[in-house]
Amino acid sequence: MKLLIRVPNWIGDSVLARPAIEAIAANFPDAEIWLNAAAWVQELFAADGKSAGIVPVPRSNDIKAVREAAKKIKCYGFDIGILLTNSFGSALLFSLAGIPERWGYATDGRKLLLTRSVQDRNRDKPRHQVQYYLDLVSGLGLKTHPPELRLTVSEEEKKRARRLLEDEGVRPGQPFVVLSPGAAYGPAKRWPAFRFAALAALFQDRRDAAVAVIGSADESAIAADIAASFRKKTIDLTGKTTLRELMGFISLAHLFVSNDSGPMHLANALHIPVVGIFGPTDPAVTGPFEQPSVVVKKSVPCWPCSYRACPYDHRCMTAIQPEDVYRAGESIWR
Repeated sequence: MKLLIRVPNWIGDSVLARPAIEAIAANFPDAEIWLNAAAWVQELFAADGKSAGIVPVPRSNDIKAVREAAKKIKCYGFDIGILLTNSFGSALLFSLAGIPERWGYATDGRKLLLTRSVQDRNRDKPRHQVQYYLDLVSGLGLKTHPPELRLTVSEEEKKRARRLLEDEGVRPGQPFVVLSPGAAYGPAKRWPAFRFAALAALFQDRRDAAVAVIGSADESAIAADIAASFRKKTIDLTGKTTLRELMGFISLAHLFVSNDSGPMHLANALHIPVVGIFGPTDPAVTGPFEQPSVVVKKSVPCWPCSYRACPYDHRCMTAIQPEDVYRAGESIWR
């Protein structure tokens, strides 16, 4: 039997879906398990050797690209396709590819494209995204097990990260803090850059810590704003690493401080102490899943919201002070 699992598009969601992927594989121990993944998340899965291979997602959603991708998928002869994504387009791709069994949540008007669909009966109850994916697995009549998030990096990946840090002047044994000030969803999730700069100064002054700022190339301007306020040297890694290289750096951190974002879940799955700074989103749904971790959040009357950019005064984030986050980090310091 050959089985294709469509994994989520976002890095954080792909990390949180791993327990569901592992549960599916455990239910089909003799099956050949393949993953259907976007280019930017493939490195999360390519190195662990737990799948037979990765089939790329079409880069465009236009019908021509989808048809061409479906034609390629059809050549593999998959027996079952399981959709961890909710979009109509992902179900259409599997249908056009002629996969006989297509399973997933009955969302986005795609029920007719599925041969086995699951109603999300808990959609109005806050639950962690890890459980949301596992509920699909159990809704399909498959067994699940207590979830654990775990990512690993190789010793060679750690060595390369250490060499780069040494080149940047980080001393052996010096405390190392990683800051992740971006959030792909939008600015509503972002703690102000000048607050991150003030937080970095606290770790530098009180802990003699080396501080690195990470993020995608699109977030370089945020890192530049932070660096402009630094009194001491920091390491800017925004847009300069592959996903695996980024995981190597994160694995060396004594502490990881982040907005609600994909890198936060990477660090959490690497079991690095994580401080999650939360504003408009609900940490019960997308907060760090594993310990050690702590969430810093302020209660405001307009919470929660789904805005990408706050139309008001962004009080959920501006109410959080650098000292609040520093104390949270001290409570779980490795």
